[in-house]
Amino acid sequence: MKEFIDSTGKKWVLSLTIDAVKRCRDLLNINLLEPEKGDPPLLTQIGTDEILFCDLLYCLCKPQLDQAGITDEQFGQSLGGDAILSASNGFYEEMVDFFRKRGRSDRAKAVAKQQEVIDLAVRRIERTLDLLDLETEIEKALGSVSTNSPGSSGSTQDR
Repeated sequence: MKEFIDSTGKKWVLSLTIDAVKRCRDLLNINLLEPEKGDPPLLTQIGTDEILFCDLLYCLCKPQLDQAGITDEQFGQSLGGDAILSASNGFYEEMVDFFRKRGRSDRAKAVAKQQEVIDLAVRRIERTLDLLDLETEIEKALGSVSTNSPGSSGSTQDR
């Protein structure tokens, strides 16, 4: 079991069990036991669609949420960026553990690789942004803008 802390400081436990898998299947129509299936694969969908991921968190935490009397909307309000990052790390670790313990090292490896892909993509985008010369890009997009062009007049005369 892995844990994450939401933006209000509340601790939530992520536990991948058959009950949790069935709940995700029934509420979201996704099968966590087949993370490589789909187009794009479910792992890619979870890693790139933050709304889907937060809905998945809700399904995984639903018994705890129900016990605490917390609605889906209230839970969503407690999921800021830091909480989503923490939950994402915990979710992937929980998935890897689940598949390893089940003897499905292929799926455990796929989940671990998905997390690596996300981390690598973020680093690459950051490097690209760091190298970006905004002045040059603006000139390319707008062309050379003359500063001597006559301004438009607010009034025109009708003939």
